[in-house]
Amino acid sequence: MSAMQAVVLCGGLGTRLRPLTEKVPKPMVELNGKPFLEHLVLFLKKQGFSEFLFLSSYLHEKIESHFGNGKKFGVNIAYSVEEKLLGTGGALLNAEQKLGEEFLLVNGDTFLPINFRELIQFYRSIESNVIVAYIGFEEIAASNLQVEGNKVLAYNKAGSSSMNAVDAGIQVLQKDSFSYFPKKKEFSLEEEVFPVLARNHALFAFPTEQRFYDMGSKEKLKALAKVIK
Repeated sequence: MSAMQAVVLCGGLGTRLRPLTEKVPKPMVELNGKPFLEHLVLFLKKQGFSEFLFLSSYLHEKIESHFGNGKKFGVNIAYSVEEKLLGTGGALLNAEQKLGEEFLLVNGDTFLPINFRELIQFYRSIESNVIVAYIGFEEIAASNLQVEGNKVLAYNKAGSSSMNAVDAGIQVLQKDSFSYFPKKKEFSLEEEVFPVLARNHALFAFPTEQRFYDMGSKEKLKALAKVIK
């Protein structure tokens, strides 16, 4: 795999996990003896990623003190810090100077055990923005994507019974898609960018039936702990 940059969104407050997140940011909550974010980095390293950019805000120094430049984990890690939360889109825009021309974007609080090499190969075959779309039958969230073949026809963060897939929280994005960003510093990819990309036929789906796991509650943490090593 070519050395595509892996960008990790690490800025959330994790209020639903308190008191676990009173002293550490949500991605740094420990599971099976180490922070979830470390599990994620090591998983992606095994899949061929070595260049990481962490987009952080709340208690960002906890992340930096644990990972440093990434050398002790066999990867390179850079940081982009938001002084105040700017939303998922604003976090990317804030990091624009540190982003590659194409990059993997993942949430620092979700886990999807798929073959990322296949995802990147799919991206290379179309050279356009790609979103991983969960099309399994297990009810894990309201469907928020309308997918036909490999095309995303519509995106609605709120979800709709008429839609047939779920955003699994992983994308491969091109920097030139920033032209679709709203002209402001604080905004959401899910609310203000992905719907526009879909309408402009600039968003494609990589389908998977592999369910994804998140850190949205203490019960979900227990489920996540069972699937990470």
